[in-house]
Amino acid sequence: MGDRDGSTARFRDILAVREFRAIWLAELQSVLGDQLARVALSVLVFQRTESAAWPALTYALTYLPDLIGGPLLGGLADRFPRRAVMVTADLLRALLVAVLAIPGLPLPVLAVVLVVVQLANAPFSSAQAAVVPVLLDGSRYVLGQSLLKMTNQIGQLAGFALGGAVIALIGPGLGLAADAVTFGVSAVVLALGVRSRPAADVRADRVSTLRRLAAGAGTIWRDPRLRVLVGLAWLAGFVIVPEGLAVPYAAEIGGGAATAGLLLAAHPAGIVLGVFALGRWVPDAVRLRLVGPLAAGAVVPLLGYAFKPGLGVTVVLLLVSGACAAYQVTASTTFMRLVPDAERGQAFGLAGSGLIAVQGIGLIAGGVVVARLGSPSVTIAVIAAAGVVTAVPIALVWRRTYRSVTS
Repeated sequence: MGDRDGSTARFRDILAVREFRAIWLAELQSVLGDQLARVALSVLVFQRTESAAWPALTYALTYLPDLIGGPLLGGLADRFPRRAVMVTADLLRALLVAVLAIPGLPLPVLAVVLVVVQLANAPFSSAQAAVVPVLLDGSRYVLGQSLLKMTNQIGQLAGFALGGAVIALIGPGLGLAADAVTFGVSAVVLALGVRSRPAADVRADRVSTLRRLAAGAGTIWRDPRLRVLVGLAWLAGFVIVPEGLAVPYAAEIGGGAATAGLLLAAHPAGIVLGVFALGRWVPDAVRLRLVGPLAAGAVVPLLGYAFKPGLGVTVVLLLVSGACAAYQVTASTTFMRLVPDAERGQAFGLAGSGLIAVQGIGLIAGGVVVARLGSPSVTIAVIAAAGVVTAVPIALVWRRTYRSVTS
């Protein structure tokens, strides 16, 4: 993959950048801790309530606060030095997750603390997303985001594969304590490895949160390139449905927990493969052109659920869908390049909260539709058909738009 100067970017090149290496190392151990904590919370809540509904609600609480945190708190990454935002968020999360590990914590208190933990994720993610394009340019930026995405997905795979066994061995309390430690380590790594820079938005003291929110929304709305990139990213709301129905679909094809685990692992595995291939071997211009077709391609394989295929075929469908879903890296890096640096945190918070929202809507829609249709396979195929109908027009708009990104 070449930069404009003809040089070739490799993973070792971006890891040679000290500040990015610190961000990656912090992300690596933190995402492993987060996956462990998700399993630990589900086990802890189920043990105490003996209810299948409460663990599901707890899992939802790891998504919902971002709907508020993204728009309202993402702008902190522009108002304050971004290293300080990341370190402060990590320290706050370390303290709060340690509270979650306290034995016998009342469930309402646990829910409140969990919400605050997730709220702190919004400014951290916005600051991280905004600082990486400052550290890496050209193809190195795309490759850097690809590495962060692969790290996140591999962390999910490790969580699916090992999380249950680890929690069974050490217990949910120690699992949460381990997650608290990872946040503390992340804060130290970022404080020592990332240089402090002034706040990106010099108007920070003169602009209210609501006006900043309106300005960020206006920036996205006025630029047709940003609008279509957001639309392409939000197609994830259709792609996430098989994840929410993995367990009942596994039962429908005659499998159990092990089958569901393979289904849950297949999509992130496909994403890792797709991100690596696109980031390492596909030139910038080609990758931009492929964003639209790949976005539609992430949904199309899910139509195969209509035939209720066996485990092997279903895993292949999810791998292909995941590989195509790697377009999200190109969409997000292009989005961040187009947004002015002083507004990147706010814009990322808005777009990211919308992404979380559509994923939540997709999971809810899957639950509602399967309750009516009774068949997980038919439900996934029906929602996928709606996704194809939505994706094709957006992909066609991108076909007319992407050339202006490189001009």
